[in-house]
Amino acid sequence: MITKALLALSLVTSVLTFSVPKRQSSVWNVANFKSLITFGDSYTDENRLSYILGNNGTLPAPGTYFPEGLNTASGGRTWPRFTVQYTGTTTNGIWIPQVDLYDYAVSGAVCSNNITPRNVSGRDFLFPAVLEYEVPAFLADRGTVRNGTAQTYFSTALSASNAVYSLWIGTNDLGVGLFLTDAQIRGYTLTDYVECNFRVFDQLYASGGRYFVLFNDAPLQLAPLYANDTLNGTGSNQYWNPKPENHTAIAEKMHEYTTSVNTMFRYQAPYEMLIAGRYPDAHFAVFNVWQLLSDIYDNPTSYLNGSHPANVTGYEKHCNVNGTACTLMYDGTSSDSFMWFDELHPSEQTDRIIARTFVDVLNGNSSYANYY
Repeated sequence: MITKALLALSLVTSVLTFSVPKRQSSVWNVANFKSLITFGDSYTDENRLSYILGNNGTLPAPGTYFPEGLNTASGGRTWPRFTVQYTGTTTNGIWIPQVDLYDYAVSGAVCSNNITPRNVSGRDFLFPAVLEYEVPAFLADRGTVRNGTAQTYFSTALSASNAVYSLWIGTNDLGVGLFLTDAQIRGYTLTDYVECNFRVFDQLYASGGRYFVLFNDAPLQLAPLYANDTLNGTGSNQYWNPKPENHTAIAEKMHEYTTSVNTMFRYQAPYEMLIAGRYPDAHFAVFNVWQLLSDIYDNPTSYLNGSHPANVTGYEKHCNVNGTACTLMYDGTSSDSFMWFDELHPSEQTDRIIARTFVDVLNGNSSYANYY
């Protein structure tokens, strides 16, 4: 006799097997999007943390518009800025953007400071989090004009069909000083972090958003900060000083964490969309950036094209443990040779690759995405 639990499991399996299309090109089309609205941490941020630090922790007022920024954790342009470039067109020698970028990501951010709070080093305040700051900042901008102008904040009025929202958060949540070192608020687990991601989409959905892209977590066990000695993992450095000597234990714990939460994303997204009905009439893509970065790592010559040999275990920017006295490998003349800019952050070249793939995601034809 089949129990209710087995029957329920059979139902879920059937839905996941037969009802989830790999591609939805008729629904996803990058030409339909006029606004890209991004949330996350240093993997996405262009300007916000610099503004906050430069103003002693004061958050940008509603209506504060941020143009392109190049002083980023990648050493140059970020993946969302490259996305703007790759979706634009040139007419009569003039480049015209199709998509406007509104980047709410903050370097150092976590999903929620109620789960994994992070203090800014040497400052008496927390890094602003996605749930408590970034989404409310977006909502506040919806009803404003750009400061000092009469221009509405969003160049094109946001609608359910012309705006796409992305979330890539977790590098800090899972990392040193938080889950990796058991420093989250007592009682919280990885499942709370995963659910926080969907709580972000709850608010964006309530505001009228209907196209969402969830980036899963990067393979952080490959980053020099967390890699084992065989893969050229670093010792004490600007992000972790002093760092424990058992690099294998660090790498394996991080490997377990990233694969665990990504498995949760893989199954919770279709559950919320197809069974729970959490986001009626919405369109949801899970971007498997974990696999994309793993492919770069495993096949570097197919992706990295600098003047020096492709390098996925080292990194370009080297600093002392205080984050000062920094130098660039090859004097910065071969940036495109590196997968990693520093011990933790992808390089500008890696961001280019992420952006190209992200455009495919928006077109509904990426092998690195699942669509619901």
